[in-house]
Amino acid sequence: MRLSFDASVEEFRAAFAAFLDEHMPGEAEASERARSSSDVPEWARRWQRLQFDHGWLLPGNPPEYGGRDATLVQQYVHLEELSRRRIYHSFNPQGVGIVAASLLSFGTGEQKRRWAIPILRAELTASLGMSEPGAGSDLASLRTRAVRDGDHFVVNGQKVWTSGAHDADVLLTFVRTDPDAPKHQGISVLLIPTDTPGVTRRPFPSVIGADDLDFNEVFFSDARVPAENLVGPLNEGWKVANGSLGHERTLLWLSFAERLDELIRDFRPAGPPAADAYATAVMDAHALRLLGSTALARASRGEEDVASISVLKLLGSEAVQKAAERALSSAGAEGLVHPASTAPYTHMHLESFSGSWFERYTRSFAGTIAGGTSEIQRNVIAERVLGLPRR
Repeated sequence: MRLSFDASVEEFRAAFAAFLDEHMPGEAEASERARSSSDVPEWARRWQRLQFDHGWLLPGNPPEYGGRDATLVQQYVHLEELSRRRIYHSFNPQGVGIVAASLLSFGTGEQKRRWAIPILRAELTASLGMSEPGAGSDLASLRTRAVRDGDHFVVNGQKVWTSGAHDADVLLTFVRTDPDAPKHQGISVLLIPTDTPGVTRRPFPSVIGADDLDFNEVFFSDARVPAENLVGPLNEGWKVANGSLGHERTLLWLSFAERLDELIRDFRPAGPPAADAYATAVMDAHALRLLGSTALARASRGEEDVASISVLKLLGSEAVQKAAERALSSAGAEGLVHPASTAPYTHMHLESFSGSWFERYTRSFAGTIAGGTSEIQRNVIAERVLGLPRR
């Protein structure tokens, strides 16, 4: 079987490649590193704004929102070209890919003008306030409360794992507004500026090390938020949540495929066990791309297939983790040293592709948690593919 695209899609790819060749920042310009996923250096803001102005930031969007009404397959080759060159289109991925996208789907015209466009143009950065200490994979168990008081909501509670919150200008925050409703029906969504009195952000390091400060605890203590910052209808935040994660998951499998490709390029198997691990990673990469291409074809025909997204997310995230673990085991003590790569790393490159085998392995756990844990994906597959009873 030969996987290929028609002439119009390849013309689209060629146009984007030409844009990258002409405009992509050079190494000298891109010398300043981002501190977190909501910290965008000035050169990266210019880069994101340039893509927005030329319709290449999110090509599936209308032109007024940084796109060119691209088809799903065209969006795929756009991401494929970015992945192939291993570069970011935004240093605030959750702001552009989830928060702004959610506002375009559920926000008012004023919210799109005031918040979505500035986020897309890198004039503001945004983080996603979903998870809580007792509500991670089970988002509907969230306890952060928002009580209406005149033309404001008063918010009290806590979020955790909020990536980049200490550098963000605004949080898309999921709160409980009806404590008496069934847990999926009493949730609403608020845009909360991070300079609001009563909002406290505390970054903390990950397992990678003390210098890796992206995660945050966020505390709300009688924070007053204008009622006009309600996104979507009151108590219907579950629909916004599904839409927010849908923006994140649609082509997520492609990032796992590229990570597998990168691991395979740097893997130097020594001995039969390592050779078996290498061969397994290669087969997993091929399987992921073939299954992903099938799902892409269905989606391009307008067919909704939530289960296939779960299968791809589960396969991709766990294949990356297993490949990194086996490479680390094969490398032994050398796994603590940054390996020589087949391509140079620059400040534009995706950092999750680089580092020692130990760093790659520890980072791989994010893939099996973020966007829906492996356990949740297995539940979805059990119910929607195998027809097993809900537990």
